[in-house]
Amino acid sequence: MYNNNEWFMSIGLIQVEVLSRVRHPNIVSLIGVCPENYLLVYEYLPSGTLEDRLNCKDDTSPLSWQIRTRIAAEICSAIIFLHSNHPYRIVHGNLRPENVLLDENLVSKLCGFGNSGLIPREGVSPRTSTPCRRIDPIARAYVDPEFVETQELTPASDVYSFGVILLLLLTGGPAMGIVQTVKSALNNGTLDKMLDESAGSWPLEQAKQLIYWALKCCEEIRQRRPDLELITITLERLKQGSCGASSSSSRPISESEPRETPSHFLCPIFQETMRDPRMAADGYTYEYAAIREWLDRGHDTSPMTNLPLINQELTPNLTLRSAIQEWLDYS
Repeated sequence: MYNNNEWFMSIGLIQVEVLSRVRHPNIVSLIGVCPENYLLVYEYLPSGTLEDRLNCKDDTSPLSWQIRTRIAAEICSAIIFLHSNHPYRIVHGNLRPENVLLDENLVSKLCGFGNSGLIPREGVSPRTSTPCRRIDPIARAYVDPEFVETQELTPASDVYSFGVILLLLLTGGPAMGIVQTVKSALNNGTLDKMLDESAGSWPLEQAKQLIYWALKCCEEIRQRRPDLELITITLERLKQGSCGASSSSSRPISESEPRETPSHFLCPIFQETMRDPRMAADGYTYEYAAIREWLDRGHDTSPMTNLPLINQELTPNLTLRSAIQEWLDYS
């Protein structure tokens, strides 16, 4: 419910404009509008907001790491859907746990579209921006630093906010300063103390991969943030693995690794040691399954540079494969 006509006309009608265009299982459904009483009617979601559940409001039980991983995948899917909308890309503009609702099965749905922007697709670069209408001071921890400087909203603004949400799902918060806090924990080797113990024993590989992508999303320069399709690939694998993780991938984060994997042995997409390294036309080497899935999704650009690929040939990197095998045998 909105307090006055001016507020309803500015915020409420934006939400009507956006939600009348889209249908997605992880976006809240608008049921009706009552302009006389400044009311918007949405579907009822009984489990409250993600913020409430992370804070265990009303003594609700903590969300397990498996559920948090699934929620992250659902939010990511919804954002990709919005950014892929035709003829206008939809930028949410206010992503934060308060604007993620949960149903009786803890399935997440985005709401709070009052700051959303519509960006024409035809003849416009994916990074072209549109002026944002307002910023909620309470949500500043989730706001793209470049938006604060330029006052322009882009799809990359949602990517930044999603990265902060990912870090919250991992640590439980607080949001303010969380990017630098997690970076410091990684540098100091105290990541195990950052993870939210109430979620259960976080598996080592899952935690590392989520943190890697969350921090990439939170890069201050927009052009350095990843395509969310890359994160979807990783999250879907984590969701599948959470039901039957192998002993090597489900070790608690507190267990020490015998040897740290050299960074150039890790797939840039999966962030795991490569078994079948293939070099793409961008000069980067990827795990074959990862880059093959990227291309099969219809992409013709590099996952790392976002520049067009001159071809889709994937050449086996035999030298790197041999080095990885030697390292594995020695380990």
